[in-house]
Amino acid sequence: MAPLKTSTIGFPRIGPNRELKKALESHWKGDSSLDQLLEVSKTVERDAWSAQDDAGVDLIGLDGTLYDQILDFIFYLGLVPERFQGLKGYELYFAMARGAPGATALDMSKFFDTNYHQLVPELSSSSTPKADFTYLIEKVKRGQEVVGKAKAVPIVIGPITLVSTAKATKLDVGAVVSSLVPEYVQLLKQLKELGVPEVQVHEPILVAPEGPELQKVFESTFAEFSKAGVPINLVTYFDDVGETYPWVVKLPVAAVSLDFLGVPGAASGCATAQLIAEHGFPSDKRLGAGVIDGRSIWKDDGSATAFVSALLAKGVTNVTVQTSASLQLVPYDKQAEKQLPSEVHSRLSFAVQKLEEMVTVAKEASASSSKVPLESALKTPGDSQAGLDKGLFTRSKPYAERRDSQIKTPAFPTTTIGSFPQTPEIRRARLQFKKGQLSEAEYERHVNEYMEFAIREQEAMGMDVLVHGEPERTDMVEYFGVKLDGFCFTENGWVQSYGSRYVRPPIIHADISRPAAMTVKEFAYAQKLTKKPVKGMLTGPVTILNWSFPRKDITRRTQAFQLGLALRGEVADLEKAGCAVIQVDEPALREGLPLKKERWNSYLDWAVQAFRLATVVAAPTTQIVTHLCYSEFADILQAIDGLDADVLTIENSRSGDEMVVALAKYGYGRDLGAGVYDVHSPVVPSVEFMTNKLRGFLKTGILDKNAEHIWVNPDCGLKTREWQQVLPALKNMISAAKSLRAEA
Repeated sequence: MAPLKTSTIGFPRIGPNRELKKALESHWKGDSSLDQLLEVSKTVERDAWSAQDDAGVDLIGLDGTLYDQILDFIFYLGLVPERFQGLKGYELYFAMARGAPGATALDMSKFFDTNYHQLVPELSSSSTPKADFTYLIEKVKRGQEVVGKAKAVPIVIGPITLVSTAKATKLDVGAVVSSLVPEYVQLLKQLKELGVPEVQVHEPILVAPEGPELQKVFESTFAEFSKAGVPINLVTYFDDVGETYPWVVKLPVAAVSLDFLGVPGAASGCATAQLIAEHGFPSDKRLGAGVIDGRSIWKDDGSATAFVSALLAKGVTNVTVQTSASLQLVPYDKQAEKQLPSEVHSRLSFAVQKLEEMVTVAKEASASSSKVPLESALKTPGDSQAGLDKGLFTRSKPYAERRDSQIKTPAFPTTTIGSFPQTPEIRRARLQFKKGQLSEAEYERHVNEYMEFAIREQEAMGMDVLVHGEPERTDMVEYFGVKLDGFCFTENGWVQSYGSRYVRPPIIHADISRPAAMTVKEFAYAQKLTKKPVKGMLTGPVTILNWSFPRKDITRRTQAFQLGLALRGEVADLEKAGCAVIQVDEPALREGLPLKKERWNSYLDWAVQAFRLATVVAAPTTQIVTHLCYSEFADILQAIDGLDADVLTIENSRSGDEMVVALAKYGYGRDLGAGVYDVHSPVVPSVEFMTNKLRGFLKTGILDKNAEHIWVNPDCGLKTREWQQVLPALKNMISAAKSLRAEA
């Protein structure tokens, strides 16, 4: 049998050395022209496509974006909110992403259950597209020049996913999709004229809970698409398609690409293999078998070859070997890593290596005579976590009894979420210390000077609860992983979070434990500088887990409990050092939620338990704060309540008080801080703007007549901003709080 073909459905868009990040930030600062930025972007795309071609991939998905793929299609389709009217071209594109004077940026949300942030479309049932796909067509032509027409495959974000992720009230998804379909059909016809072998239409909404409800929309949409006369590969990922499978495989498309792996480290695995075992796969279509893990950095252990062989033995012979999801979710190339332990490095597989794995699996599977049953060919991790005493998960007093014994605050107390700007000076000092060019004492002096400046500025403006600013931290997860046993770190393992914001996830490779205190020294120094309370700042166990690359041999539950126990010791040590307010951030709580609702309870049970395992050691007099942001939390309010934090702070400035309204309806009764300004925009909000934001969520009735329990804070940390933006914004925020105190 001839080797199977291979196909990619996405690749890192950042460049092997973060070239795009540097070009974007240079352009935004005014240090380079738009033409210079676009030239870097084209080079990054060309290098990515060439890497796939060099690896021997047969069909290459033409990935690439300046900021976000969802934003690209909002832009291409002309679905522009009215506040941006008058702007054109890339000025409009970046305004929707980052905001502009008088125009708030589009809302941001996690892309399904990943740590990638998408821009959220703003649509209504009367939304009218004004499509212009010029930029996309130009990209396809560039791709054809690089890899040839026979290999270059356009990637299109499907209209149903685009509309389903929109920010809207009572949106008629079918009606809006119908208005977009003619524009998509024209695009497909243009692509056919270019001679593309097929078009990937990405519709991950199929794996979401609403997937089954969209059958008629999918059937009518793809019936129209088929009239364009170009082969379509319907691509899904992040989970199985569940009960939609029987009708999905009957849609008029040439290929259906399915994820066979699901979430790395999840106990339940992915049911796609079972679906094919039960229902078969139509002989008139190609199966894109997502068997190389696009969300994990661990090398395939042979399961992929065994599984594809089992597919062939089952009679599914028209197969392409693919990754389970876009490779944008993993780092670029492990060969850039020179410092990792050899026993870890040898087990890793980044994007470039996964291309090689795909090609190897395609060759080996076609020559294999494996008789492994299809439904048992893929492995799932075991759960080795021993039982823990129930007393480890409950605080000694309930919130209603402990809150009055905690710090005293005025009405509308003010604080920030934790981080302050990562200045060039502090980044330089940290790099010099890492390279051995600064002694520990010299580096500590830089950190202390930064903390003194941060405390002095906060005191001068009248902040109520202070933070030390986190100058010693590169990343809220990496910082803790470095100090915990069981983690290792890359030098260049960057993954895009959004726009020019990249993260370098730690790798969990062994059991986790805390050998020593991690944050006490910086807290103690900052607290000595002021009589006001300074927050201890920790990242929660679920966020550390979800923002790391977890092990695949044990479950996420097991790893979360190991983290919870490690952080429990840190909470106790901070308290012993005199810390009265400890913030344990869990912004990734929602993104780890399985897409299938029937799996939610299991995940939320251990996720909430892991947080409580870390925090309930605190005395009743110690205030526990948590922070959630940039996800849809309204459907897990019971779990958020179950965290039993004294203060909940949330992102709110872009989302129109949606979460506040949901909390009010739920009857949430603990302290709340809803963000009053957007930390991802360079715009300094006015006192009037923030005062109106506060008045707006007060109207929801949340914590009515308990103004001392309503906190005033930014949406998120401020590390990506500059001091000249942060200081006036915080002063305006405090002025807004004081104006409401006068009215209370």
